[in-house]
Amino acid sequence: MHIHILGICGTFMGGLAALAREAGHQVTGCDAGVYPPMSDQLRSLGIELMEGFDADQIKLNPDVYVIGNVVSRAHLTDGTPKFPLMEAILESGAAYTSGPQWLAEHVLHHPSQPRHVLAVAGTHGKTTTTSMLAWVLQAAGLEPGFLVGGVPMNFGVSARLGRLSSSADVAAHKHSPFVIEADEYDTAFFDKRSKFVHYHPRTAILNNLEFDHADIFDNLAAIERQFHHLVRTVPCSGRVVVNADEESLQRVLAQGCWSKVAKFGISAHAQGPDGWSIQGEPDNFVVLHQGQKVGRVQWDITGVHNQLNALAAIAAAEHLGVSPAQAAASLNEFQNVRRRMEVRGTVARAGGDITVYDDFAHHPTAIRTTVDGLRRKVGPNARILAVFEPRSNTMKLGTMKSQLPWSLEDADIAFCHSGGLDWDVNEALQPMGARACVGAAVDEVIAQVVATAQPGDHVLCMSNGGFGGIHAKLLAALAG
Repeated sequence: MHIHILGICGTFMGGLAALAREAGHQVTGCDAGVYPPMSDQLRSLGIELMEGFDADQIKLNPDVYVIGNVVSRAHLTDGTPKFPLMEAILESGAAYTSGPQWLAEHVLHHPSQPRHVLAVAGTHGKTTTTSMLAWVLQAAGLEPGFLVGGVPMNFGVSARLGRLSSSADVAAHKHSPFVIEADEYDTAFFDKRSKFVHYHPRTAILNNLEFDHADIFDNLAAIERQFHHLVRTVPCSGRVVVNADEESLQRVLAQGCWSKVAKFGISAHAQGPDGWSIQGEPDNFVVLHQGQKVGRVQWDITGVHNQLNALAAIAAAEHLGVSPAQAAASLNEFQNVRRRMEVRGTVARAGGDITVYDDFAHHPTAIRTTVDGLRRKVGPNARILAVFEPRSNTMKLGTMKSQLPWSLEDADIAFCHSGGLDWDVNEALQPMGARACVGAAVDEVIAQVVATAQPGDHVLCMSNGGFGGIHAKLLAALAG
C-alpha cells in the first residue's frame, strides 16, 4: 500500500510513518517547513518528504491519504486555501483517512495480527509513562511495539512494530503487546473525537486529568466526557489503571465503567482492593500492592509525578503477567525520555558548574511538578533559574496565565519569553515581584539569564517546542 501523509513531521504522524514503513508500505509525506529531527529520522528510513501542501501532490496517486490534525479547511487572507492539497483530495474523491484510524486498522487491530493494546492517557506524563511501560515489557522479554510522542532513551526511536504474534498465538488469542501514547486532542478536521477513541485498548492508563487544550475544549467536563468515551472501549476482561487521587478521573469512572479497575496514588483512596501506592522518596521508593511491599525502585529520575508514572506502568504491566517485583527492578535501568529533565550541558565556574536542563513542561501543573522534582534533587540551597515560554495553544490564549506564579513558586528566579503573545506576561507574573523577568525575544531572555547566573546554578528551560535553540545559545553565552 502507498500512503501519503499530510503533516508528517509531527511526533505522532512521524511515528506512524515509521511504523508503516517497517510494515512494508510505501510511505511519502509532506509538511510545512520540513524540519529535523523528525525529517532526518524519516529520510533515513527511505521516506520521501515534500515541502508544503501543494495541490500538485495529487499526482502521486497513493492508495490513501493520511491526514494529520494540522490540516484544516482554513483560507488565507487573499482567499486561497491554506492546504490546497486537501482541497484537491476532496475535489478528486480520493480516499483519505485520519492517522489514528489508519493506525488502528492497519497496526493495532489488523485481523491477521491483532494486538493487546495498552493506551496511556492523561494531561501530564503520557510520554514518560508510555516509555516506562514499553521498557518494563521489553525487560520482561515481551518485545512490545510502541508509539511514543518522544524518544525513549532506552530504545533510541519513537516507534516500532515489535514482535508479531505467530499464527498459533493468534489462534490461542495470545496477542503481542503494543503500547501507545493516547492523546485526547482531536483526530482531524473531519473527525473531532479524541485520538484515543480509535485505539480500543485492552489495558488503559488514566494518569491524571486537568483542563487543557482550550482551543478545542470549552471546559474540564468536556474532556472528562472524552475520557469516558475511552473507558467505554475497554472490554470487560480489560483493565483500567486510574489515578485514585484525581477527582476528575473519579467523575469519569462514575459515568460508567465495565472493566476491572486498578487504582494507584498516594492518598488512602489507593489503599483498597487492587490498590497501588508508594513509600519513600522519588529516587528510592517501595511499591505497595494492597498494602504489601512488592518491589523497589531506585533510580536518578526526579519528582513525585514520576513515582506515580512508575506505579501506573507497573500496574498495567501486571495485567500482562509481569510481576511487580520484576517491573520495579527493570525501572532501575530506565533512562527516561529525551527532553525530560535532560541535561544539555554544563559550564565550569569557580565555585560550581552551571547546569542547563531541557524539559517539555508547558502546562502550569507540569511546570510546577518539574521544578519541584529538580528542587528535591538539588536541595533547598541551590538556585534554580526557570526559563520558559507559553507556547502551547492553551497557554497562547492566556487561559492559565493566573496559575503561572503558583507553578514557579519553587524557582528562585523565572524568565519568560513573551514573544507572540497577546496578553500581558508582566501583569501575570506580578505576584512574583523581582523574581520574574520577561523578554520579548529569545536573545533578550538569554542576556537576562547570563547577567543573573551564578556558580552552582541550575538553569531549567521548559517548552513544548524548540525554544529558538535556547539551550545551545545559553551554554555558549554562559561559557563566553
